Amino acid sequence: MATKTNYKLTKKDFRQMNRRNLFMNQLGWNYEKMQGSGYLFIMLPQLRKLYGDHTPELKQAMRVQDQFFNTNPYLNMMIQGVDLALEEKEGVNSLATVAGLKNGLMGPTAAIGDTIFASLIPAIIGAIAANMAVQGNASGLFIWLAVNLAIMYFRWRQLAFAYKGGITLVTKLQGQMNALTNAATLLGVYVVGALVASLINVNIPFVAHIGKMTINLQDHLDMIMPKLIPGLAVWLIYWMLGRKRMTSTRAIFIVIIVAVVFSALGLLGKAA
Repeated sequence: MATKTNYKLTKKDFRQMNRRNLFMNQLGWNYEKMQGSGYLFIMLPQLRKLYGDHTPELKQAMRVQDQFFNTNPYLNMMIQGVDLALEEKEGVNSLATVAGLKNGLMGPTAAIGDTIFASLIPAIIGAIAANMAVQGNASGLFIWLAVNLAIMYFRWRQLAFAYKGGITLVTKLQGQMNALTNAATLLGVYVVGALVASLINVNIPFVAHIGKMTINLQDHLDMIMPKLIPGLAVWLIYWMLGRKRMTSTRAIFIVIIVAVVFSALGLLGKAA
């Protein structure tokens, strides 16, 4: 019995997979398999073309593709592109390799994708756009939209790119992606540090009167280190997020409550 058909994947197949990935990648998300059901759903039409309908090979491939899988949704098609290349070439004989490939790549891919697409880009571009909006510049909106459209284009193109590169793509890009991640992380540190100084303004309104002399505590702190108090406020939030039982949701509510109280007391100034 043949282990696969002689079908060759086309651009129409890639378009179908990309549509499913963009809109229904995590439709069947659950705690047992996480993105496993979505992975199979994206691949299923092409698996049927590669192995035929109602064949033992198709059932075997479906069982492999429906196992636990979880990675960053912005880079998952890299893995599926390599998967397609292997299965198109070797059929069910590649399924053991495919299973190992998925298990081995979903962790590193998640780390890279989460760093770039879930942390750095939203933090950097979102903060720049928000800062422009605060200053009354509508260009920030278009910058935010343009970046997100570029990300969607990247998600659309990566499947064909990974399919053509095959398994060699993993080793070729590993060092380059690590270097890119390190460079983006360093850039993010500089940008976030600059945004802390420009967007966060916490003033201490304590003024001491000694005879005819007036001592403004905020002016003296600025002489020691400008933006010292905003920096300490950001450090306190990061410290708070590292505590046990502290979630980001709780931290956000705490920051909102403290900001309202401090504003009422006159401790928060307008953004510079």
